[in-house]
This record gives sequence, C-alpha cells and structure tokens, in this order.
Amino acid sequence: MGKKAMVLRLVIAALIALEAQGAELLKNGGFESLDSWECSNIHCALTSVKHSGSHGLEISGRQHSYEGPAQHIHVTPGHAYHASAWVKLLNNPGNTNGETLELELDFLFNDNTHLYKSAAVHHNTYVGSDWIHLIGDFTAPSKSITSTRFYIKGPEPSTNYVVDDASVTSGGGSQSQQGINATNSVIDKIRKSDIHVQVTLASHINTADVNIHVLQTRKAFPFGTAVAASKYNENVSGGKYRDFIHTHFNWAVLENALKWPHLEPHRGDKHFQDALDTINGLRKHGIKVRGHNLVWSVPNKVQDWIKALSGNELRTVVKQHITETLQKTHGLLEHWDVNNENLHGTWYQDTLHDPDYDLELFNMTHHIDSHVKLFLNDYSVVSGGSTDDRLDTLAKAGVPLWVTELTVNSNHDENKGADLFEQTLRALYGHPAVEGILLWGFWDHAQYRPERSSLVRGDNVELTAAGRRVLDLWENQWMTDDTRVLSQTGNQYTVRGFHGDYEVRVIYKGHELTQLKKTFTLGKADHTVTVSVHA
Repeated sequence: MGKKAMVLRLVIAALIALEAQGAELLKNGGFESLDSWECSNIHCALTSVKHSGSHGLEISGRQHSYEGPAQHIHVTPGHAYHASAWVKLLNNPGNTNGETLELELDFLFNDNTHLYKSAAVHHNTYVGSDWIHLIGDFTAPSKSITSTRFYIKGPEPSTNYVVDDASVTSGGGSQSQQGINATNSVIDKIRKSDIHVQVTLASHINTADVNIHVLQTRKAFPFGTAVAASKYNENVSGGKYRDFIHTHFNWAVLENALKWPHLEPHRGDKHFQDALDTINGLRKHGIKVRGHNLVWSVPNKVQDWIKALSGNELRTVVKQHITETLQKTHGLLEHWDVNNENLHGTWYQDTLHDPDYDLELFNMTHHIDSHVKLFLNDYSVVSGGSTDDRLDTLAKAGVPLWVTELTVNSNHDENKGADLFEQTLRALYGHPAVEGILLWGFWDHAQYRPERSSLVRGDNVELTAAGRRVLDLWENQWMTDDTRVLSQTGNQYTVRGFHGDYEVRVIYKGHELTQLKKTFTLGKADHTVTVSVHA
C-alpha cells in the first residue's frame, strides 16, 4: 500500500498567528535541574531519559490524572500564547486503550473562580511510542487574572512519564499587512507558474490595434464544500443551494450520506441511492467528490447493532461494508476517509483488542480499490493559534495535507468575521503542503454552526460579508485575468498565472478573432503560447 494521506478538520476560533513569537515565559524548561517547577503531591526526579540536553524530568507517584509538574507564569489578559513540551511514557500498567497527554492552563480570577484551558492534547499514546511533541496555543481570558498555572498532565495515575523541553511564549494576534505580503509572496511561488506569450504579426498590422487577453477559466487548486445530500437532491430554495455549489466550488464532500450509520442504520437496511444521486449530480458539473467516511471510531457514532458484535464477526461485517461501499462508488470518488476521528475514538480497536486495526482497515480498503487515495481525517489538529507552525510539523510526515472540514467561527461582527476568514484562507492556501481546502458547509440553512460561519444566508442564498470576501479571494485575487496591448508590452512577454485552465483570446481593433483562440492547462511547469495574427 502506498503512503496514507492526511486531512485536517479545522475549526478556527482564534486569529491565525502569522507574526513572530515573543519571549519565553517558563523558567528551566529544559529540566536541567528541579528549579522553578512545582511537584505537589507527586514525585519529580531528574533522569537521563531526555529529549535534549542532559536530563529530563520523570514524574511518578501521582494519585490523579490531572496531577503533573507545574509552574506559575505571567500572562496578559486577551493576549495569545504558544505552548509546547515533549513527553514520553515509561509504563502504562493495565491500560490497553492508550493514554491522553495534555498541556493545560489554570487561570485564577479575583473572585477566586478558576478557568481551565487546554493548550494541546494527544490521545492514544502507548508505551513504546517515541517522544510525543505536544504543541498548541491559547488566549488568556480578557478579564483580570490573579494567577496562571501551566502544567503537564494526562496519563492514568499509575503511568509514569518524562517531560522535557517545555516552552510558553507570547505571540499571535491579527494578521498584519506585512503578514499578508509574506503569504502573497509564498502564494505567488507555489500556486503560480509563468505563461510565456509570443506573438507574430502580419506586416500590415499595427501593434496598437492588438490586445492579447489571457483568461483563467477554471482553478486547479481544490476549493470545495460539504454538501447536504437531501437538500441537494430536493432542489431546495428553488435550486439556489445547488446552483451556488455548481458555480463556486470545484470539489465536494457529502456531509452525512456516505457515513455507515446513514447507509445502514439497522442491519441489512441499506440506503445508498441518496448518496449516489448526489455524487452523480456533482460530477456532471465537473465537481470532484471525496468519500466520507468508511468507519467512525467514536463510540457514540457506532450503530447499536454493530456494538453487539465482536471478534471475527465484527471484522467480517466491517469488511463486507467496506467492500460493498467501494463497489457501489467505484470510479466516482477521488478520496476516502477510512477511519474518521481515530484520534478521538478507538471503539473498533478497543473492541477487537487490536491497536493496529487502523492499518488493517487501510490495507483492506487499498486492496479492494487501489485507485482511490486514502486519508486519515480528524479535528483539532491545527485549530487555534499558530497554524503555520502546526502545518509545518504535519508536513514533515511527507504526505499530502487536505483541509476537509473548515469552519471559521467568529464572535465578532460580520466584517471582523470576514477578516478572520481571509486570514485563515491565506494561511492555508499559502502553505506548500496543503493540496486542497473544503468548507464544512456554507449556507446557514445547511450548516452546523450557521450563525457565525456562513458564506450565504436565507432562502435567497444571499452573500454575507464573509461570503463576499471568500469569493473575492477565490474568483478574483486568486484567478488570472490579464490583458495586454502589444504596443506597450512588445511581441513577447510573460504573465505570472495561477494554476488551472486558460483561454488566450486575440482582440483586433476591438473585435475578438475567435478563430485564433487557444486553450491550455497551466501546471507547475511554465507554459509557452504562440499566437500568429494575420487579420
């Protein structure tokens, strides 16, 4: 089986941090001594097991999972911060389901109330795993703070672990013009190529009479949305929902119609037609479709009739489901999310007592249909603050990254929400490892958080401020439309164009010479267009 790909479900609820991080807030984050760290009711000792330097800090003797090494830090209300630490499990007696590791903040206020915030979390960690890099971001509450306590917690009390190279730095904030210019520079480099235009003219033709129009007609980069199959097939709002999809997106994913609980809520009671009708309708309009999802490991997403199964019978039923689903959708889908949210649920692995069951699912799926790309799909992977840093970390895996369920939530007014949408899209589109971006819905009548994240609203499907901003990026700023007068440019010039499909039109004395129109597709390699005008 080839490399697995990775998809990222994003719920952006804070501004993307594109600016430099600030000063270090922790003391002795390298744990070369016990200085500055509190180990209340637990045992902390220096150990030669370390991530870097000479020592790490070994934690044992805990009575509760929330206990761990802690340090008080000073934060400013409303400011954003970046937190990280490396953790390694030493043992986990009696726990076969994996451990949870977490970086957490305890904010104490003037009225003696507490607010606990998670900065980073890692599920399903096993002894024998390499060092786990917990990395994330948090924003300090916008109210008077008496004290802030940072601590590293998570495993069951009987599990000993080592921490090293902990850090909390100030950083984050809104995207400055300097940040926008930086992302524009990256976008120009990775999303564009050169179009070399060469024009020859008959001797009687004046260059001032000739315009060359280089027009992008379709974008290569995948911009897509989740589609509610029932609303799509029922043609709701006079077809405006469906028309918006056909007009503005080139990729789609079915929101629920391909999930196993929808396809087979009761054993043998199968419902494929709604999904197949939607897929075929989308494909007729040139929209590529992702498959979502074959198996869902979160316990409350597993049908009751499946929960009654175990052992070989469970394995057989899963294989039968995957086989039938792949056969019915063969040739219709580009991707499959194999095991959905496997970082947040391990029902199949736990029930089968097989932590490697994911690999079996991927191998099984690839064997049945070797042409479709297979993905891991999960959420809270890069949500929050310094998205660029997290994408850099994920990119080290060397597999494609797709953002498949993007939701941008804003508690601000509509225009600030549009700003946040733009900042998010610029950060994602401007990262070289990201190969596609799909929204988790766009209409307030078909979205799980409609009041804060929709591009359109109401029965008339009217654009919101965010919708106008997003379409301006996708269909204006990130598309190429270039017209040159030859008397000003000369007969040879270069257009820097976004990847996609193009037409080259010749306008002579205000009229298009349609017989000279040329079409081509611009990819990562430069392209040369030659035009001979003999009107």
